[in-house]
Amino acid sequence: MQVSDFHFDLPQELIAQRPLAERAASRLLHVGRAPSQVLDDRNFSDFPGLLRPQDLIVFNNTRVFPARLFGRKSGRSISGKSGSIEVLLTKHVSQETNEWECLVRPGKKVGVGERLLFGDPVELEAEVLARGSFGERHVRFGQVSGFFGALERLGHVPLPPYIVREDERADRERYQTVYASAPGSVAAPTAGLHFTPEILARLRERGIETTEITLHVGLGTFQPVRVERVEDHQLHSESYEISTETAAKINAALEAGRRIVAVGTTTVRTLEYAAMLTGERRVSAGSGEANLFIYPGFEFRVVGAMLTNFHLPESTLLMLVCAFGGKESILRAYRHAAEKRYRFYSYGDCMFVE
Repeated sequence: MQVSDFHFDLPQELIAQRPLAERAASRLLHVGRAPSQVLDDRNFSDFPGLLRPQDLIVFNNTRVFPARLFGRKSGRSISGKSGSIEVLLTKHVSQETNEWECLVRPGKKVGVGERLLFGDPVELEAEVLARGSFGERHVRFGQVSGFFGALERLGHVPLPPYIVREDERADRERYQTVYASAPGSVAAPTAGLHFTPEILARLRERGIETTEITLHVGLGTFQPVRVERVEDHQLHSESYEISTETAAKINAALEAGRRIVAVGTTTVRTLEYAAMLTGERRVSAGSGEANLFIYPGFEFRVVGAMLTNFHLPESTLLMLVCAFGGKESILRAYRHAAEKRYRFYSYGDCMFVE
C-alpha cells in the first residue's frame, strides 16, 4: 500500500487559522461507513441527536501544556522570543531526572553537550544529552521547584505548523478541550474542541453514558511519513492510561452489545491498543506506551463509531480514518467537504463516521 494512495488536494484557504467564535458552531459531515453512501451536511450542535441512547462515548482527557520554548545557548546574549534557539518539548521520558525528547530549531546550532537557557533572568536550564535519528534531541533540565509553573510562564502554545501565525493568549483556552484535566500533550485531541458544557449536558439529558481515557499526544503528530510504503512506517510511542473504572464501563458495554463511540483518533488508538493486549473484544486497564499504527486492513475490536476532524493528506491519522470508514468512502467524503468549503485541520470542522 502506497502512502501516495492517501493524497488529496486541498485549497490553502480551507485550512482554518483560528477557531470559530463559538466551539459548537462548527459544521459536521455525517459519513456512513463503507459500503454506505451516506454523506449528510450537519452542524455539530446536531451531534447528540445522531447518537443512540445506549452508546458509550469515550473522551481523551489529556491537556496541552505550553511546550514551545524560546531560549539561547549558554554564553549567548538574550534576544527575546526571536532568540536563537526554539525548543518544542514532545515527551517527558523521565520524571525523576526531568528528561525530555524535543525538537529544536535551528537544529544545526544545537549539539550534544550544549546548555540551553530560558528566561530573563534564567528560570530553566537544559543540557543536550543525545541526538535522535530525525534531528530530535534528548535533553535534561536542571532540578527546579515548580518546573511546570515555569513552563506556564515561559512557554507558548505549540500550534501545528499549518497554522501560519504566532500563538495568541486566546489559544491557551481554545486549543484545549473543555474537559482537559491531565497535562502532557503537545497537540490537542482536536475532535474534542467542538464540545461545550451545554453539549455535554445534552448528552447527559439523553442518558448517554460517557467515560475518559488519557493519551498524551507526542512527537508523531509533528513527524511526516517518510517512507513510500505504508507498511514500512513506524509510529512513535505515546503515553496512555486507562483506569479500572473506564475499562469496566467499556467492557460492560461491549458485552451488552452497545456501541463504543470514540471522540478522536487518539481515543481510537488507545482503545484498540488496549484491546490488542487482551487479544479479545475487551480492553485492559493500565498505563504504558502505545504505538499502534492503524491503516486499511486493520480489524477493529472496540470502536463502533468515531468523531474526528479532517486530517492532513498522506498522514497516519487519515490512514486510521480510512481504515475505519473505508478508503474510498472517506476520500470521497474529503472531496465533498472541500467542495462544500468545510474548514480543515485542528481549528476546523469535523466528521462523524458510523
